[in-house]
Amino acid sequence: MGEARALSKAEAVRLGPPDWKQACHALLYAPCPGRLFGKIPLRFAVLMQMRFDGHLGFPGGFVDPGDICLEEGLNRELHEELGPGAASLHVAESDYLSSHASEKPQRVVAHFYAKQLSLEELRTLEDRATQAKDHGFEVMGLIRVPLYTLRDGVGGLPAFLSNTFIGNAREQLIHALDILQLVPGEQLQKAVTVAQKRP
Repeated sequence: MGEARALSKAEAVRLGPPDWKQACHALLYAPCPGRLFGKIPLRFAVLMQMRFDGHLGFPGGFVDPGDICLEEGLNRELHEELGPGAASLHVAESDYLSSHASEKPQRVVAHFYAKQLSLEELRTLEDRATQAKDHGFEVMGLIRVPLYTLRDGVGGLPAFLSNTFIGNAREQLIHALDILQLVPGEQLQKAVTVAQKRP
């Protein structure tokens, strides 16, 4: 995706068909009290997915013109991509975080949401995701984002941020980790800096 510019939600929804497509994606997360190797606090579990094109992204997709609202389109896409584990999942307007518009390779407005779940709900999503209609086609699998940095200063979040993301999903992830305080600010900034220096 080309250079994305931030918009308010009101500005974003005015960019409609036939010139613009609207897409909605969601970061799903849960408090996670566990420790990696009994030492490193996990704090939260954050889900992303490996897409069919080899890029990392968030569950969601394009909103159909027939959808009543953005959230209806997003929830339909989440149920398709996440399967039966998402039966009770409902992302609401109050879960909205941001909107960005990009004109290349096509005109797309990307709306981004974040929804906190219980760890049990998140594990149910993970366990049943392979039963989703799109599993193995559009979605290759769910993954958890490592929210820690290992002692070498590279392993964990810095290495994860060096992967290839679709569109502005990397920036959406960093923004969400910051405003939701899922990673301490100084630790997040260090991880971003290290990732930018990696080849």
